Amino acid sequence: MNHLLHSCRLALALFVAAAASASHAAPQSTSVAMPTRLERVAAAGELRVCIWPQYYSVTYRNPKTRLLSGIDIDIANELARELGVTVRFVDSSFVQFIDKLNTDACDIAMHAIGISPERQTRVQFTRPYLRSDFYAITSKSSSIHTWSDLDQPGRVIAVLQGTVMEPVLRQRLQHATMLLVQPPRSHAQEVESGRADAFITDFPFSRRMLDLTDWARLIAPPQPFHPTDYAYALARGDRSLLERVDAFVAAIRKDGRLRRFAQAHRLEDIVLAD
Repeated sequence: MNHLLHSCRLALALFVAAAASASHAAPQSTSVAMPTRLERVAAAGELRVCIWPQYYSVTYRNPKTRLLSGIDIDIANELARELGVTVRFVDSSFVQFIDKLNTDACDIAMHAIGISPERQTRVQFTRPYLRSDFYAITSKSSSIHTWSDLDQPGRVIAVLQGTVMEPVLRQRLQHATMLLVQPPRSHAQEVESGRADAFITDFPFSRRMLDLTDWARLIAPPQPFHPTDYAYALARGDRSLLERVDAFVAAIRKDGRLRRFAQAHRLEDIVLAD
């Protein structure tokens, strides 16, 4: 009897020891799901929005008052109101916005970003809300009077680095020389100073030149040259905020808010409203 009891106790001790060893050798996973981008925005109570503060009618900072205005300032505030958070605008540019998104300096870039194949490999876009073609700005004293006068031998055409105009003009200019302008230098300054004959821009920025200068003259293409859809950009990966903003853009396109925002900043000619 004692021998049997001893054998049972020994077997139980060996079982407990083996179970303890197995428990230490393979600890149970206790992974915790990371919050989504949308959840992080809600928890922070703040939407960080990258802007280019020189973008007239879009995200423009008045040099005298330092106040921001433009269609995307209005839309960002409306989006934040729906999300129940505040907005913090983060200064950026077309050269910087992808890095700022990918390094988490902002949650979304909202400054009428042209959709291009190259950009689509690096960021994800919402549905578009504006569409603009290319325009040229030259001086009133220039001998350039038509679109065909631009791509001629001896001409210097300025393009701002990082814009959708840069890769397109690299391919399309056959005779003129492209001058790539790096911020903080301005392509407008290159024309005003005489270092360039014209610069290529879009509809909103062309309005700035006509409204705020007395030397600029607009040259429009006689037929569509390179119409480009504009949207908002987010870092690739998590799609929670993208899907929420996409639904928001769809709603304001349909219910008239987008058109009202565009009319307030004289952009109704390029708005994509349903």
